[in-house]
Amino acid sequence: MTDRTVPRVLTSTNHRTTKETEMNDTDTKRIGIIGSGDIGSGIARLAVAAGYDVLIANSRGPESLRGLVEELGPRARAGESREAVEFGDVPVLAVPLGAYQALPGDAFSGRTILSTGNYYPHRDGRIARLDALELTTAELEQDMLPGAVVIKAFNNILFHHIPTLAHSSPRTALAVSGDEAKAKGKVSAIVDDLGFEPVDAGTLAESWRAEPESGAYTSIYAADLEAFTADYLSAPAAPVTADRLRELLAASTRADVAARQF
Repeated sequence: MTDRTVPRVLTSTNHRTTKETEMNDTDTKRIGIIGSGDIGSGIARLAVAAGYDVLIANSRGPESLRGLVEELGPRARAGESREAVEFGDVPVLAVPLGAYQALPGDAFSGRTILSTGNYYPHRDGRIARLDALELTTAELEQDMLPGAVVIKAFNNILFHHIPTLAHSSPRTALAVSGDEAKAKGKVSAIVDDLGFEPVDAGTLAESWRAEPESGAYTSIYAADLEAFTADYLSAPAAPVTADRLRELLAASTRADVAARQF
């Protein structure tokens, strides 16, 4: 896909087969989440509300998740990272890049992974290959999880806009990036279940379009850009339609990652 190509929308009619729909209707849906921060816990809340059983893990151990699990209710429980990977078909990875080395890497082999992460140098330290634009954050994640299939989603929206915009009217669109169509379809089905319209944002190499400082990153969901610039943590959100997100992805320009400070 060139810079002028507009990614297509993945809708419920083109990312789910009849068999997959029937399975979702009759079988209990399960999802494991590694990472209990703002994004991980936000996805967990939406998943429980959508009828998923949830197993959530973090680096501090199940006991540290007692309060969150109590809040989530009987559909949720805490576990270890390996349990979370193996709990459902598509585990969610919502941890910093520096935490990848502590993950049970072998457990990811053969699995589709929904990764929510971005590269933030103030948190992750400088990563030369990303600064040099040698590869995207998603491609680096794929390198760190050999044997897995990394698909990016929920990485271009702020954590506090997730509950606000889930099931919005008009429906809010989120970018989904990946190299394998079947895996991208699985993640897109989850995005749809959780209340958003999945939009195909291209391959992992093209996922920079929805990375920080690109044209399809978090500020696009702000109801008031001036308020967002002044205090993004309190800025109200507004829906972004699939057509509008496609336009923003197509017009996006790659950020100077080496100059990124946040």
